[in-house]
Amino acid sequence: MSKLLTAPNGKKTVIEIGPVRIGGEEIVLIAGPCAVESEEQLVKSGLHLKKAGVAILRASAHKPRTSPYSFQGHGLEGLKMHQAAQKKHGLLTTSEVMDPRLVAEVAEHVDILWIGARNMQNFDLLKEVGRCGKPIILKRGASATVEEWIMSAEYIMAHGNPNVILCERGIRTFETSTRYTLDLSAVAVARMKTHLPIIVDPSHAAGRPELIAALCKAAIAVGADGLIVEAHPNPKESICDAAQALSLEEFEQMAKELKPLAESIGRKLCL
Repeated sequence: MSKLLTAPNGKKTVIEIGPVRIGGEEIVLIAGPCAVESEEQLVKSGLHLKKAGVAILRASAHKPRTSPYSFQGHGLEGLKMHQAAQKKHGLLTTSEVMDPRLVAEVAEHVDILWIGARNMQNFDLLKEVGRCGKPIILKRGASATVEEWIMSAEYIMAHGNPNVILCERGIRTFETSTRYTLDLSAVAVARMKTHLPIIVDPSHAAGRPELIAALCKAAIAVGADGLIVEAHPNPKESICDAAQALSLEEFEQMAKELKPLAESIGRKLCL
């Protein structure tokens, strides 16, 4: 059984990354393409999404793919694109890390590292990011219990990194109408068990762009501290996960709809 995690002061943890506070009064928007494709793509995405209220640009330079023949990401070159583009759009950045040997390299180029669902119990990776000095987004495994998810977070914290952000992204069930089943009850359960911030990824759960706005609204209602959404300048041309990405314009419209909902429950959306 996991411990009932409490912050040193007995309060909920708020992770401060530059001007952004995750876990506080504001609901933080994280958005961007699935993968780094080019510096131009990142700049265009970042500038547009920044106007829509996004605080952190997501795009991965390393992609775990089911097929070994699918696009695997641009690696170090993609990270360099992230860093170069950031000088033009000014947002914080996040990218996935898959290999303990690459943690230092990824941490050098982005502000936040994320661990994907497939690696939630890659304990060597968890230990290494625990030593990296950068905040970590930890996605829940597709077949992981809330207990196992929290235990993975404890691996990171036990190795020196208290700045862990939990991310619910859907679990595998018998349902076939969506890519995964978004388990919003896990947000409420994790809130009772831990002081850590919790965000929700509706894009990977739904696998369908027409469902993302509704799932974002539900995530806010259940108490999520942020949302991480796939948005691309031209979803039809996206190298990976094209079927689930919103266009930049669709994301902007959705953000406008989320603002009054956040205010209705006494929180702010970063707009």
